[in-house]
Amino acid sequence: MKLGMLPVLSTLSGTIAIKQYFYTAPGNAAASSRPSDLIKLTQECCYHSNRAVAAQGVTVWSNIAISCMEKGEETAERRRMALTLEQAWRLGWILLKAVLRFIFMVMNNLVAIPSYVLYLIVLQPVRLMDSRTFWHIEGVMFKWLLAMVSSWGWAAGYTVMEWGDDVRPISEEAAVVIANHQATGDVCTLMMCLQDKGTVVRKMMWLMDHVFKYTNFGLVSLIHGDFFIRQGKAHRDKQLFLLKDHLDKYYHSRDRKWIVLFPEGGFLRKRRETSQSFSKKYNLPFLKHVTLPRMGATEVILKSLGPQQENGSLAGGDATRSASKSRGLQWVIDITIAYTKAKPMDIQTWILAYRSPTVTHVHYRIYPIKDVPIETEPLTNWLYQRFVEKEELLAHFYETGAFPPPKGQKEAVSKEMTLDPVWLFLIQSLAFASGYMWYNILQYFYYVFF
Repeated sequence: MKLGMLPVLSTLSGTIAIKQYFYTAPGNAAASSRPSDLIKLTQECCYHSNRAVAAQGVTVWSNIAISCMEKGEETAERRRMALTLEQAWRLGWILLKAVLRFIFMVMNNLVAIPSYVLYLIVLQPVRLMDSRTFWHIEGVMFKWLLAMVSSWGWAAGYTVMEWGDDVRPISEEAAVVIANHQATGDVCTLMMCLQDKGTVVRKMMWLMDHVFKYTNFGLVSLIHGDFFIRQGKAHRDKQLFLLKDHLDKYYHSRDRKWIVLFPEGGFLRKRRETSQSFSKKYNLPFLKHVTLPRMGATEVILKSLGPQQENGSLAGGDATRSASKSRGLQWVIDITIAYTKAKPMDIQTWILAYRSPTVTHVHYRIYPIKDVPIETEPLTNWLYQRFVEKEELLAHFYETGAFPPPKGQKEAVSKEMTLDPVWLFLIQSLAFASGYMWYNILQYFYYVFF
């Protein structure tokens, strides 16, 4: 009977019927045993003593093999199409989310920043009568604006893990903050991680590149009293003179405490090659994850805002903490920012959220101002050493995924920085309510006078 079926199988094996026979009823136990029976029959025929039977067996066997290969290719093609479709849906969702986030943030800026400006215009009489109260109110609103920017990243799953020294106990004291600079996202990261550090955000002063003056947040920073500095040798002396004048006018009069700067003077990717060439030429430390800092702004800040000098260093520190809050800088806070897989985050990512949720790691190290030299050469060596330490911290982090423990400790301790969603919702609600209120007020005056 088997031999009688062979001519029929030889004919059918060259048609689509053989594919249907092998790939129907998946998961059916009875159906799954059929292919093995047919294969055994074909194998037996291939070795039959009758050459005609053997030839037909080989024909059937060849057709089965070709059919299986074609079917496998069809299955692989279907899988590729399914994967491509899944990728298309994912890309479509990312684009839709980015567009919606961009629209929301444009609206957020259109209501929050004009409201901030209009509130301060209305409060000008307060500034004339009691400037301290005015700048206190301005600082509170400034912190709210920075919280909005922080919420954009936090809502996308961009969080911060904090390491090293606890800076909260000195949040009310004057300090200079030096941080490494890899991308525009560094500023957003600091805006987020300093939100829960008491009055730091509302009393802080930023030093940033003059390009930021022309961004949506430039007007706010100008009013708050931040300083925009031009890079380059051609502008160096004039910019340092303007910085000193700015500090003399605004730092104490507006009750500022922390002053934040990026001593590298630019992004890592832009300055690394130049820095390494400079290091090689003058036999200085060769750095890969940071660049050699520039001294000008740091030196001006320390000399302008530091307490009286003692033996070439700045006075202050633990012994005079409670009595010296108004006598200038008391601390240098060294902040090292590390990104997962060494992939910095830019402001576009922060806004559009096309990158998967990720954690940025921030390491703090505190130095009393009395330990900081003030003369140019010792200060240069001291600051270079801080960035050599940053290099070591980052190298350890990128190798192990964690910062090394402090000296004398076996394990480094970290904690996640969190934002209160209720508080963020209230701030956003206040911004949109204020925008609506000012729109109606301005519309009323427009109809009255025009």
